Amino acid sequence: MSISLVAGLGNPGREYASTRHNLGWIVLDALAAKLGLAWKPQPQFQAAVTRWNRPGHGACWLVKPLTFMNDSGVAVGALARFHKLPIESVLVLYDDLNIDLGLVKVSVTGSAGGHNGLASVIEHFGDGFVRYRLGIGPKEPPQMDLKDFVLGKFTPDQQSLVTQNLPSYLSGLDLLLSRGVDAAMNQLNRRESK
Repeated sequence: MSISLVAGLGNPGREYASTRHNLGWIVLDALAAKLGLAWKPQPQFQAAVTRWNRPGHGACWLVKPLTFMNDSGVAVGALARFHKLPIESVLVLYDDLNIDLGLVKVSVTGSAGGHNGLASVIEHFGDGFVRYRLGIGPKEPPQMDLKDFVLGKFTPDQQSLVTQNLPSYLSGLDLLLSRGVDAAMNQLNRRESK
């Protein structure tokens, strides 16, 4: 099953731009920039959307929900239904606290793991979509409030790690989009933290 919709989760607004919770947006923005695609606001879906004509695969929609994180599923569900896309053709990129910063994991099912954006997608669309989980862990200091951590900005060291890793995030995405979920899981889920 080819991926026809790629959604990056994040919060709109300048104050959230370089926070951990916006890593899904950061990676999707990098993909759109690499492909030379421009975002267009589509108020009917509460999202910024761009169309990527993938050679040999047809149209693929890149989507950034413009709702806040907790309502991400409203935009993802509405767009997927509008384009009559099966759930397994949808890919969601999001930050994952249970994975070390710099690592990526691919999965298809599981709980939302406390991630409100993911919980919203499951609630409004169902489960069975592909997940591209971008590590932002571990939480430091451990006693810090979860919300404060995910809505906090990357430290300068972490930010440079994210910038350094953008090419590998994109090559992992490319592997997933071109060779499928199993190939991506085999290759990406085995990588160890550097």
